[in-house]
Amino acid sequence: MGSKLRRLRESTKDRPAVEPPRLKADWPKRFAQYLRSECHLAENTVAAYSRDLRRLLSWLANKPIHQVRLTDLSDYVASLQEQQLAASSISRAIVSTRMFFKYLQLEGIVQDDPSDLMATQKMWERIPKAISPAAVDRFLAAPRKFDTFWQRDMAILELLYATGCRVSEVSNLLLADLHLNDGYCQVEGKGSKQRIVPIGARAVQVIEQYLSDQRAAIIGEREPDGFPWVILSRTGKRLRREAIWELVKRYALRADLDPNISPHTLRHSFATHLLAGGADLRQIQELLGHASIQTTQIYTQVESSRLKRIHQQFHPRA
Repeated sequence: MGSKLRRLRESTKDRPAVEPPRLKADWPKRFAQYLRSECHLAENTVAAYSRDLRRLLSWLANKPIHQVRLTDLSDYVASLQEQQLAASSISRAIVSTRMFFKYLQLEGIVQDDPSDLMATQKMWERIPKAISPAAVDRFLAAPRKFDTFWQRDMAILELLYATGCRVSEVSNLLLADLHLNDGYCQVEGKGSKQRIVPIGARAVQVIEQYLSDQRAAIIGEREPDGFPWVILSRTGKRLRREAIWELVKRYALRADLDPNISPHTLRHSFATHLLAGGADLRQIQELLGHASIQTTQIYTQVESSRLKRIHQQFHPRA
């Protein structure tokens, strides 16, 4: 029995591993043909779905198609949102992505369809909404001493607005990357790209108070090295981005702001207020961690639309 097993191992030792199916260069053409012949879609629709597919494959870069997961596709949709594509274009991109993975299943390229649980079609605003500086002041002051973790929550809101960081960047921020004496923090953004972001004096003061009082109380007598994150939950774990999202909604209602406000609203407001104050677009791009200046240029549209409203409201010949 042992000799048989040995011979079997030796016979398969040098055999190359079976590679998963790969996308060929002509798969986009095959997908287009499938849309025409099997789905009977109009030529304009086929052309639009083909453009969507090229955008998706470009975004995925060299990632093997069989390794694509739902989180990847969710990030892809979020990138389309950040590029401020029209709501109808984003909605169509979701449909075309679903159809493409269904097609790959039929062809045996993938076994599981990661697009099956993609969010249903949702309409987004073309231009991101920013809140006024006065509204920001009310928002940042919304946590009160009767709130269980009011110091922590104030630190979160101050970080979001003072740095323009994404909610995931605030959630994952490490204490080792927080340099309050020098007024900056080091964050890790998309694609594991790191950047330095300044923190204003007011935010520094709020964060220092949270660190010395409430954060220290959460840790208690336990070893501090076991709690590397700046923002902690009541149990001492990293506060999840979903929890930050929920508390932003709660304090927005308390400050009598639009209930649709999200952590990203503070990021939009950060960039819009910088632009209104005279900051250069390239500087804003660096602060936000945008890979492309085209993504940052959306804020010029925000600012120009605001100026148009002001002109229409106050100019006598508008």
